[in-house]
Amino acid sequence: MITPIKNSFNYLFDFILPRFCIHCDKKLFNSEQFICASCHQEIKIPGDALIQSEYSRKFAEKKLVTDFMSTYIFEKDGVLQSMIHSLKYDNNFRIGEYLGKLTAIELDSILTAWNADLIIPVPLHSLKKAERGYNQSYYIAKGISAVTNIDVKYNTIKRIRFTKSQTTMNLKEREENISGAFLCGDKKAVEGKKIILVDDVITTGSTINEAASALIKAGAAKVYATSVAIADI
Repeated sequence: MITPIKNSFNYLFDFILPRFCIHCDKKLFNSEQFICASCHQEIKIPGDALIQSEYSRKFAEKKLVTDFMSTYIFEKDGVLQSMIHSLKYDNNFRIGEYLGKLTAIELDSILTAWNADLIIPVPLHSLKKAERGYNQSYYIAKGISAVTNIDVKYNTIKRIRFTKSQTTMNLKEREENISGAFLCGDKKAVEGKKIILVDDVITTGSTINEAASALIKAGAAKVYATSVAIADI
């Protein structure tokens, strides 16, 4: 609950240092964060039927991911693309924590049912991390952890092979590109544990499946997956 004093302070702060919506560039007011209320309403939420269909299409055959859930639907040139682009390329890592908290709140009942022991963000290769300065999925994982109180383990699995950008690749090309890219270097941390893998956007599921494979080989009991958004290809 926002107190009258805090509410007045927010209005004053926004008057002195105005903030603007990442997507439409309109001025933000009071409790609005990163995007305005109008843009927030544009973000689509996947229904149960879509999630079940996507699980069957992307994860069921390999039997590595027990269950998965995405909070929103990623659309080209949409609001989420603007937010995730800013998160990944504009050093705006606070968006990651914000989206992680939204994810945890929206998926509260599902995350509770999973009863996971650890949250592990999908890692970046060391060269990519050095170029960007941080792993965007880590900040999303931190946001989820802040709401759920599930511990985040950052260096449990590593991306041991540098991979090309997968933006223009089809499913087969993505699977070949990501094959053997992950290794779990801390088996004790995952052995017998139920783990939630976190990524920003799940497209074909190939990255999540490969990371899940590394965790299962290291002794993880179950691997779940969640992301801010799901995209089609």
